[in-house]
Amino acid sequence: MDGAQIEIELHQSLSSIGPDTWDACACPEAINGARPRDPFTTYRFLSAIEQSGSVGPGTGWQPRYLTARVDGQVIACAPLYGKSHSQGEYVFDYSWAHAYEGAGGRYYPKLQMAVPFTPVTGRRFLTRPGYEQIGQSALVQGAVQVASDNELSSLHITFCTDEEADAGRQIGLLNRTGQQFHWLNNGYASFDDFLASLSSRKRKNIRRERAQAHKFGGEFVALSGADIRPEHWGAMWRFYQDTGARKWGTPYLSREFFDIAHDTLRDDILLLLAMRDGQAVAGAMNLIGQEALFGRYWGCTEDHPCLHFELCYYQAMDWAISNGLDRIEAGAQGEHKLARGYLPVTTHSLHWIADPGFSDAVAQFLKAEREAVAEEIEVLTTYGPFRNAHKEDHE
Repeated sequence: MDGAQIEIELHQSLSSIGPDTWDACACPEAINGARPRDPFTTYRFLSAIEQSGSVGPGTGWQPRYLTARVDGQVIACAPLYGKSHSQGEYVFDYSWAHAYEGAGGRYYPKLQMAVPFTPVTGRRFLTRPGYEQIGQSALVQGAVQVASDNELSSLHITFCTDEEADAGRQIGLLNRTGQQFHWLNNGYASFDDFLASLSSRKRKNIRRERAQAHKFGGEFVALSGADIRPEHWGAMWRFYQDTGARKWGTPYLSREFFDIAHDTLRDDILLLLAMRDGQAVAGAMNLIGQEALFGRYWGCTEDHPCLHFELCYYQAMDWAISNGLDRIEAGAQGEHKLARGYLPVTTHSLHWIADPGFSDAVAQFLKAEREAVAEEIEVLTTYGPFRNAHKEDHE
């Protein structure tokens, strides 16, 4: 590949790239029908967001998908968006925007390399096998060049992998760390096997919460693929609207996204529903990866004690154990997850800021923030829910 001419191109729609070309970079492991490791970067997921109008005009997320081509073949691509705000990112830079604009600069628009509305770690530099190094380098240089040519303030690559974060640091991008809580399946044969690994107090609390949740008067069901019917999407939309309105004002996904999901994403999705008299009163939507279950949306039309914990955590654990998945990623925030078997992990993002002085100031802030995040993760891990002799002596 030495001396090869690399062509960088921006696309306003995934359709101009095509599903086979995109997925050859995003999920080459799924080429023969296997489940993709990361369902969020597949053509069908990103296309559903685009085709449903959840991104595009009026949303503040303008698709600018990036491709790198050699000898006519796309060797790498990236989900890139022009942003006119910082909503739906889960790596908060509002204070940066305020400081930049307070000093007379214009922070927006900016470039965001991310899966919209999705705080899930995954590859952001999507490359065909064998083109990893040259493809990643081309995408980084291309994205920075786009930002520079258009006099944009910054480029943000959020929820990238550890390996991408390392590579980004080596070429001078700013590295930011954050924290999430993930559940790890340590070869459990059953939910009771998982409970046995916990300290006695945590074990008793979970059993009490599960018993309380089952008093809502119905049953819990797990639906995926052809078992998901249109009425289930209608219920999930109502749940999503209710939770979204309470948490962040306007829900990010449109109603049409759920209709498209019924047609193209059902095999990637697990719905965990609380059903009574044929009606769903609460539910949680998860996406299924090759190795992990990703919890995304939850909501209810009735309030019942512990129903949230049962659907979002315990039912998901049951399903992950039964289906041999390695972990559950339950989204952003939530130290309450620690008591329910989830442990803190580090997340990463990369940043390029055009103004040298502002970039230096942010770099100093990020250094202190990384140290604080690392310390907090260490402390939280120490106070985790799992058994050890010291804990058992004090319970």
